[in-house]
Amino acid sequence: MVAPGLGSFLVENRRSRLGIGHVRYSTAGGGGIQNAQPLVVDCNKGRLALAHNGNLSNGGKLRKELRAAGSIFQGSADSELILHRVSRALAQGREGFLREALAPLEGAYSLAVMHEDALIAIRDPSGFRPLYVGKKDGATYIASETCALHAVGPMPYREVEPGEVLVVDAAGESSFFLEPRLPRKACVFELIYFARPDSEVFGESVHRSRERLGAALARLDSSGGLEADLVIPVPDSGNIPAIGYAREAGLPFDFGLARSHYAGRSFILPTKDQRELAARLKLHAVPEVVSGKRVVMIDDSLVRGTTSRIIVALLREAGAMEVHLRLAAPELKWPCYYGIDIPDREELISNRLDPEGVAREIGADSVRFLPVGGLLAALEKTEGYCAACFDGNHPFAPATGEKDPA
Repeated sequence: MVAPGLGSFLVENRRSRLGIGHVRYSTAGGGGIQNAQPLVVDCNKGRLALAHNGNLSNGGKLRKELRAAGSIFQGSADSELILHRVSRALAQGREGFLREALAPLEGAYSLAVMHEDALIAIRDPSGFRPLYVGKKDGATYIASETCALHAVGPMPYREVEPGEVLVVDAAGESSFFLEPRLPRKACVFELIYFARPDSEVFGESVHRSRERLGAALARLDSSGGLEADLVIPVPDSGNIPAIGYAREAGLPFDFGLARSHYAGRSFILPTKDQRELAARLKLHAVPEVVSGKRVVMIDDSLVRGTTSRIIVALLREAGAMEVHLRLAAPELKWPCYYGIDIPDREELISNRLDPEGVAREIGADSVRFLPVGGLLAALEKTEGYCAACFDGNHPFAPATGEKDPA
């Protein structure tokens, strides 16, 4: 989500002072043009455009309430609920109707909003998803992670605080905070996998965080006496933790897997056949690197095990003597209600099998995960994270039968 504001830029030969954009990763509601964002409406509060990063965990409840009150929905994304709440708010003034509209929302919402002549950045009180604001050459920019700001050029920036509503208009910049103020619950999976490594999120360098996770894994293996010849990553998300592992373990690092950069993320594909085909098209073993070696293979996390099973087989075919899979994350055992597309529990391999069973299932010599405590201890900020997909401690969860059916 990137929103350049109050700068002047050219679109189809028309000059504009405001703009927002969104690359949709659908975790609530399907794809299709009806769910494309930004969502734009004309209502009793004026003209509004909204882009949303995150999921509302009480979206099902809100949708039922709004339907009962007569709301008509154009799409199936939970983001549309926010606009309906805004239009139905009775409070006067921008601050008043935003407070009223957002008060019942639970879960994750980092928002870029245009309202009339204002650019508005909003972050939920738990701060699940990152949101940053920067300034350059008289323009204000907001973005989900700092790599988007870097694309514009060097600029000073800061986090939009959890619960902060930042308004930028012709009068300048102002903020107010939503109530109640809640403990920070930043999504730790952003640092493990989702954010780009050249970004800062939650005040942490993604690159340095992933190096520390790899080093923590190496210390676990050192105490367990693992003997190996080589460390390789599963590219690209395993690259940086593999560097940290190799450096800490004093082992050579090399790229034993070549990745096609024309293939996308395979774990979000909807069917098993699609995921298996994508994995085979995306990755190929390099025999000259792995043949005759005891290989430690580093990946960010393990979801269903489909891709890992294929990769282990590829390494065996290329002559690897041993393959030890190491994950820079704990065992994934729970769904996410806040914007990461983690499958239902029944599909998660760690719900069925312990690490030894996982190793047998995927054909590896051993599998090891980074425990939740080790994960948090390895980060620069050791508190204030949501790790619900690992430990099941959801700050907000849908009531039975209330998950948004969209």
